[in-house]
Amino acid sequence: MRIYVQKAQEQNKKVVVAGCVPQAQPRMDYLKGLSIIGVQQIDRVVEVVDEAVKGHSVRLLGQKKDNGKRLGGVRLDLPKIRKNPLIEIISINTGCLNACTYCKTKHARGDLASYPIEELVERARQSFQEGVCEIWLTSEDTGAYGRDIGTDLPSLLWELVKEIPEGCMLRLGMTNPPYILEHLEEMAKILNHPRVYAFLHVPVQSASDSVLMDMKREYCCNDFKCVVDFLKNKVPGITIATDIICGFPGETDKDFQETMELVRKYRFPSLFINQFYPRPGTPAAKMEQVPAQVKKQRTKELSALFHSYNPYDHKVGERQHVLVTEESFDAQYYVAHNKFYEQVLVPKNPEFKGKMIEVDIYEAGKHFMRGRPVDDARVFTPSISQPLLKGEVSGIPQKLKESYQNGFHAPLASTALIGQSWRLDGEGLKLLSVGLALLAIVVFFVFEKLH
Repeated sequence: MRIYVQKAQEQNKKVVVAGCVPQAQPRMDYLKGLSIIGVQQIDRVVEVVDEAVKGHSVRLLGQKKDNGKRLGGVRLDLPKIRKNPLIEIISINTGCLNACTYCKTKHARGDLASYPIEELVERARQSFQEGVCEIWLTSEDTGAYGRDIGTDLPSLLWELVKEIPEGCMLRLGMTNPPYILEHLEEMAKILNHPRVYAFLHVPVQSASDSVLMDMKREYCCNDFKCVVDFLKNKVPGITIATDIICGFPGETDKDFQETMELVRKYRFPSLFINQFYPRPGTPAAKMEQVPAQVKKQRTKELSALFHSYNPYDHKVGERQHVLVTEESFDAQYYVAHNKFYEQVLVPKNPEFKGKMIEVDIYEAGKHFMRGRPVDDARVFTPSISQPLLKGEVSGIPQKLKESYQNGFHAPLASTALIGQSWRLDGEGLKLLSVGLALLAIVVFFVFEKLH
């Protein structure tokens, strides 16, 4: 982030910074004099951009509360532009219940705050109406969802499953072991649902209980094994992804070998390996550090172990249904995923984009498979409407969208619409937010052209 800020300043551009890093460390030298939007204040971007254009510095870092209770974050119905029009990413809660000694995110996002089930269901419903065919649920810890509002993750998932059209898919994000343990039976049923990917990201970080205790992870390695073993038994073929930190302060050779044994046992198809880096201001940064060379060597050894096996070789020859959602990095293929969220590369046929197709797997690599479309198979179109165009704004009422397309008079037209709708049981406030957000977009692009 520091590099991006410096580049913008070298080009004499006004800079507004948002996200976890400036929220947690707003006094960093490179942030001096800059406007900052906190993680719960992104809906006030209009004000901050306006003040930045005028040459003023504004910092909105407070937390939003309702009757003293911390809210889950910015409203879910604010206009936005999806990076991929076929994929909707929904944050189900912010913050977390842990206090990991190496983590900076807790400093920025605070304690757990969950969105109500009805708001999340409505966002999913709207997304499908806009042509989305895949939804990702994300948060710092999805397994902890609802503990602050008297509900839980399975309750949310069962409500969401009711809204998923045939052929569309739901992917669940990261969950820590402690908060998923009590829901394993229900989670297995949900992950077996045909419209939910049989995929779960459960970070273990280390297989050493001693290291986990120093990390304050609030579980032991056997808890993690319990989660993995249960789900592998109840959800055949499930993909379990995990994270490992190499060289955490105090990690001995014995501790590291326990982690190596865990990877040998489960041969995780998706493994995120991180060399420990002490984040300023965290308790782990004050602990006695493992020598840099040792951290580097352990990271190298674990990476070599991970690359020593191919998780998909046994799938060559299988016939699979896959959902095509994006283009490969080299632009040579389309990227699809099967029921287990395993990546399958398919021919770049425009007819396949956003659709469920049947393929025969003919090749497997370390991180992917290649599939050949079955000749007589039906191409299934799961979306209940046409996807938005790339760059098109999501969540805008049709009347407001039409007025915006008329040109720079859009903000004025928006104001008129807002005036007409002000009495419609809260719709006026919603349209006002939409109008202001559109105004911010216009101001931003005009500002860019002037500079």
